[in-house]
Amino acid sequence: MNTPPKFTESKYLVVLVFVTSLFLMWGISMTLGDTLNKHFQNVLHISKSRSAYVQLSIFGAYFFMGIPAGLFMKRFGYKNGVLMGLALYAAGAFLFVPAADSESFTFFRIALFILACGMATLETVAHPFVAALGDQRTSDQRINFAQAFNGVGGVIGPFLGSVLILQKGGEHANDLVSVKHLYIIIGTVVAFVALLFSFVKVPRISDPHVVANDAYAVAGAAEGDIKLFKQKHFLFAVIAQLFNVAAQGGTWAFFINYGVEVMHISDSKSALFFSGSMVMMMVGRFVGTALMHLIRPYKLLAIFAACNILMCLIVAQGFGWVSFIALLFINFFFSIMFPTIFSLGLKDLGPKTQQGASFIVMGVVGGGLFPLIMGLIANHNVAAAYYLPIICYLVIFAFGFSYPRLNKRSA
Repeated sequence: MNTPPKFTESKYLVVLVFVTSLFLMWGISMTLGDTLNKHFQNVLHISKSRSAYVQLSIFGAYFFMGIPAGLFMKRFGYKNGVLMGLALYAAGAFLFVPAADSESFTFFRIALFILACGMATLETVAHPFVAALGDQRTSDQRINFAQAFNGVGGVIGPFLGSVLILQKGGEHANDLVSVKHLYIIIGTVVAFVALLFSFVKVPRISDPHVVANDAYAVAGAAEGDIKLFKQKHFLFAVIAQLFNVAAQGGTWAFFINYGVEVMHISDSKSALFFSGSMVMMMVGRFVGTALMHLIRPYKLLAIFAACNILMCLIVAQGFGWVSFIALLFINFFFSIMFPTIFSLGLKDLGPKTQQGASFIVMGVVGGGLFPLIMGLIANHNVAAAYYLPIICYLVIFAFGFSYPRLNKRSA
């Protein structure tokens, strides 16, 4: 009889808790960037298209750090990769202090870039790290579970932004003091987590993507003869991830603008709705993880992508609350996309798994480029800008739909 694979092993539990906390931490900073987007428009008096450079600074760092972080992880291991990521994260957060004092948008972008280099390093390390903490057959479930806490961070980020930064009538609503104070706290917390993690003992890990088993045998993996760029499922995963994060970056960057200009609600209230949409994403990840017991991950990915095509069509019409609710539901269906694309792309890469993770993380650069295009449209009509993500979800649908033919071993 075949024994069902375990979610993880007891010896990995402490490490899994720490690594899962990393997903929460970069979720906070990722969505805080979208709050900063609107705050910089208000305080530094920049246009929507120029404020989109916030996303370019964040996601551009992912492109820049993808390969270096992967090489560092391969040379020095998962734990040291996490510590380097946390160090960069904290350094970028503390740089918000001189950036706020100088009231320089360029300085803020430099601080965000360094902080995001830390986030990119953590993301490059954390996904294969979580995947390695158990059987490959449950790696989709572990990554989606960890990403659910990224959703928790996504809820906390805009909530903090609404209460501490965008609150109308607040003491520092029209300056950068609250931004400076918030990032001092973030930098301190991140540095403390790094200190704690330095004392955690990581058990010896045998990456299940490298070790062949009955369900996922990889011919020749032990000899390391996998040709990474001949793996069609991996190449399509890189492309799908680029378009996936492009849709995410554009959707989140102008969410608050949509609330203000289409729904005619305040900045802070719109940010609270943005936080609510992150609750939808968190719920979607838990629901998605459960559904993967019944529906193969690539099929669920295609279904959710098709649902978001419909949601974007409704949002772009500017139908009032009907469209705004559809905007909230985009995050529900978006929920499983990043971790599922990541996990499907890493299947059966054998000893090339860590290198593959680096390239998939580099695909995140789409989140920096797409908001620039959407911003040009949003300058005139923020609702119409939501037609553009439909292109992204068509690509993701194609990846999920064609996955069995791309990777016959895992289908």
